[in-house]
Amino acid sequence: MSGKFITFEGIEGCGKSTQIERLAKRLAKLGRDVVQLREPGGTAIGEAIRETVKHPPGDAPITPDTELLLMNASRAQLVQQKIRPALNEGKVVLCDRFFDSSLAYQGYGRGIDLARVSTAIELAVGETKPDITLLLDISLDVSAERVAQRQSATGESIDQFDRSGDPFFQRVHDGFHALAKAEPDRYRVINATGTPDTVSDEIWSTLENQF
Repeated sequence: MSGKFITFEGIEGCGKSTQIERLAKRLAKLGRDVVQLREPGGTAIGEAIRETVKHPPGDAPITPDTELLLMNASRAQLVQQKIRPALNEGKVVLCDRFFDSSLAYQGYGRGIDLARVSTAIELAVGETKPDITLLLDISLDVSAERVAQRQSATGESIDQFDRSGDPFFQRVHDGFHALAKAEPDRYRVINATGTPDTVSDEIWSTLENQF
């Protein structure tokens, strides 16, 4: 595939959506054809799964295994319907989360054996892997503050992940860092506690030699 696949990862409130939008505009000015996607979601099927995962119907919460399988069902649809075709056309794909989120959230966070998580991921993505993964790194305190501000400003409702508690998010945070340490050639850890402009500039200085 002739395109470039860049994924953004991190805990809640790390600024992925903002930075994807900024990077997309910068790349467009360079004449690159950019596709912006998110997980779970990015397709009609994926968006329906997103709503189910974040706000499960009924009284019972989604089990960790169900969460893992739904995430990867959405991912499989996204890979086949959007990501692979875009990369084959030479486009730059910027994705808000990808399979590292399953390793961090369902593996480290929910406690599912990482080998089982990897099996589900392999079925969903096959050979489609990111060229670069940007980990936007913030502390849990910053995360909680930003999420509260966002919910207050937008009226966004609390979802299943928000209810998981600080110990869960600490495991997710630590999991992302373990993944980054294990794959230093793919991962770039970005200090995301600064202003959007500062973070955007750091991301570009990390990526500009790729374009």
